[in-house]
Amino acid sequence: MPDEALLSVHDLACTRGERLLFKDMNFTVRSGELLLVQGGNGQGKTSLLRLLTGLARPDKGEVRWRGEVIQRQRDSYHAEMMYLGHANGVKEDLNPVENLRFAEGLQGRAFDEARATAMLERLGLARCLDLPCRVLSFGQRRRVALAALLMATAKLWILDEPLTGLDVHAVALMEQLIRDHLAGGGLAVATTHQTLNLDGMPVQRLLVGKVAIPEMA
Repeated sequence: MPDEALLSVHDLACTRGERLLFKDMNFTVRSGELLLVQGGNGQGKTSLLRLLTGLARPDKGEVRWRGEVIQRQRDSYHAEMMYLGHANGVKEDLNPVENLRFAEGLQGRAFDEARATAMLERLGLARCLDLPCRVLSFGQRRRVALAALLMATAKLWILDEPLTGLDVHAVALMEQLIRDHLAGGGLAVATTHQTLNLDGMPVQRLLVGKVAIPEMA
């Protein structure tokens, strides 16, 4: 069962231009728990994730990590958080291993090439290790991004449509990665238009906007 409340939102409000996307939003996400953010296009899902990452500031309210506003602990918060957006964020001229080396360097971590190679092979990229990412399919580049996510060993995952571009086998792998992350005491916030099968893991649902949402398996 989830225990420690790590991420919390307090009276959050967000506008886009003159349009109010949401206001008076409050929630907490505990260790071992997933918050699934759902709603139609343009309803504010990605805007909410940007607020949670600290890439944008709310019009009102606060996002807190371990009880403290994230803007007051930017470096320590970012050390415990990883964001996977619509774009994979891979360097097309680098091969998958070089991309992981680059990502680890950005985070100031020593690079373990053997671990990186094993991670990429686990994600089905054994035949692509020496190929520049520009020749890989979108789904393969997505797997490189997932490898970077796993290499970071972050406590909090923020995932914007993580199943985009993945085939049925990769979707099953992504679901298993999320289950393993939660079972290990991590927490996650995710948006998705697709059904997630998380086998009874602790999941909250947050609806942004007024649209019907699919049932979760």
